Amino acid sequence: MDQILPSFDDTTDFDNADRGFVAALTPGVVTGADGHVVWDSDAYGFLEGDCPDTAHPSLWRQSRLCAKQGLYEVTEGIYQVRGLDLSNMTLVEGERGVVVIDPLISTETAAAGLALYREHRGDRPVTGLIYTHSHGDHFGGSRGVLPHGTEEGVPIIAPEGFLEHAVSENVYAGNAMVRRADFMYGTALPKAPDGQLSTGLGPGCSMGTISLVPPTVDVTRTGQEETVDGVRIVFQLTPGTEAPSEMNFVFPEKRALCLAENVSHNMHNILTLRGAVVRDARIWARYLDEAIDFFGDGYDVAFASHHWPTWGRDDVVRLLTEQRDLYAYMHDQTLRLLNDGLTGPEIAEELRLPPALEKAWHARGYYGSLSHNVKAVYQRYLGWFDGNAAHLWEHPPVELAKRYVEALGGARETVEKARGYRDRGDLRFAATLLNQVVFAEAGDTDAKEELAGVYERLGHGAENATWRNFYLCSARELRHGTTPTSVDMGNPEMAMALTTEMIIDTLAIRIDGPRAWHDDITIDLVLTDEGSRRRLTLHNGALSHRAHPADRPPSTAAGLTLTLTKPHLLGLLAGGGLDGVEVTGDPRLLDRLMSYTSKADPAFPIVTP
Repeated sequence: MDQILPSFDDTTDFDNADRGFVAALTPGVVTGADGHVVWDSDAYGFLEGDCPDTAHPSLWRQSRLCAKQGLYEVTEGIYQVRGLDLSNMTLVEGERGVVVIDPLISTETAAAGLALYREHRGDRPVTGLIYTHSHGDHFGGSRGVLPHGTEEGVPIIAPEGFLEHAVSENVYAGNAMVRRADFMYGTALPKAPDGQLSTGLGPGCSMGTISLVPPTVDVTRTGQEETVDGVRIVFQLTPGTEAPSEMNFVFPEKRALCLAENVSHNMHNILTLRGAVVRDARIWARYLDEAIDFFGDGYDVAFASHHWPTWGRDDVVRLLTEQRDLYAYMHDQTLRLLNDGLTGPEIAEELRLPPALEKAWHARGYYGSLSHNVKAVYQRYLGWFDGNAAHLWEHPPVELAKRYVEALGGARETVEKARGYRDRGDLRFAATLLNQVVFAEAGDTDAKEELAGVYERLGHGAENATWRNFYLCSARELRHGTTPTSVDMGNPEMAMALTTEMIIDTLAIRIDGPRAWHDDITIDLVLTDEGSRRRLTLHNGALSHRAHPADRPPSTAAGLTLTLTKPHLLGLLAGGGLDGVEVTGDPRLLDRLMSYTSKADPAFPIVTP
């Protein structure tokens, strides 16, 4: 069955995206202290033209909306800065100053957004800071609005568990996730009609300084109220939805509802292409349903951390209802079909949305997609194995590719077969065949170019922005090789936000196990600033660690005891030496332990062997 497309004659989204416009940042370029370009919204100027044949018309429309840039009035006393980063920054005027919500990714874009606001609304101090949830595009620019020395007495509000989740996402699989994020967001692609158009969720990601000012006030329950600079706020906790730590909230006197990133003007991700823990679409839908009841008729406008606001309570309830139904339908229908024995890819091919959702612009798959979200729901419940024994012990990609290419009559014959499928319009299977040649014959430049061409066509035809970016970045890697990530997560404030357990975990996952198989090392860490003790044990190539009371050492002595502070520990693991550390025992054990650590490659190949 053909999909029902929304009407391109419906201009409601454009009307809402333009409503309340105050002024744009001119020129729309933000630079760092060293002069490098952190953000360039002017680069998206080409989107004002007609849709070319290198873009899906629906994605072109969404990208035009995402590219709208400047300061906007949401309602009296509430403003948003949009189009200066992947996310929005919201500013709520209080009695003395302004409360900032979600200060973008980079300090430079956040500072530019605040300056734009102050240019038109006066030089108001920042009197409060709210993080809606634990993703980096909602806290990374915090030092741009609260520079060092200005945060004293300023309440910084976040949902319970925020700090742990904000930093832990980058601890365990951080290098791989950041590398894949480059493909998902298209950071290395040119902003052009045949390149990066947007992410669907926002234009793109700024490339500046990432910071984190820790929260001082936790929201621990739905119904909790806080008053900041004379502004009353009522919160709804929504853990495990779009983020593990997230919240919605209303400003009763301003009759304005903030929906964080739980509701946006596109289908969101149950599992992002960059990788993450699979989200719970069931819980997501239930919290949206709760929001309809909990906030009642206490608002006239709803705004969010991405995209443009929705005005009128009836339209907000319709948006909440349809987004609720969207996630509930994906969840329930995937489970219905998997219980009939269908696998993730089979469900993704069969499932379609109800007509009312198919024709809703806000339910289109610009950021998440029905296809990969369905597979994510399947993965959440049944994991990677589809039950087919042939998939239980397959060869790894290179060895599998060699055998497929051999069975198909060699590389040239396989490429010819792929061309035939490409010419008949089956780009998906053409890509499958050409991928086998690329992995079987790493030096086959002709196969790489053929596959790059197929990926380009798939990208240009994709309605989903992250699929487009992934396809086009894959073509780029095939033609030009790999490039290192442009995101630096090494900010000291981010490191200090790690718990000691997380810090040691970062060491444990860097141990090259086979090289350490035959060693046995025991080191105690006594953290004086935390009043804690940790025993580290390297055995069978695995680094374990256990907490002990600071004043009661384990019954067996360690080969080395280090008495230090958390900053000393971070410096030590970064190669800073033992200055300022009290050492008892054999310091060579630390050198031996560190000799087994490896460094992850920030530019590892993704679509080549």
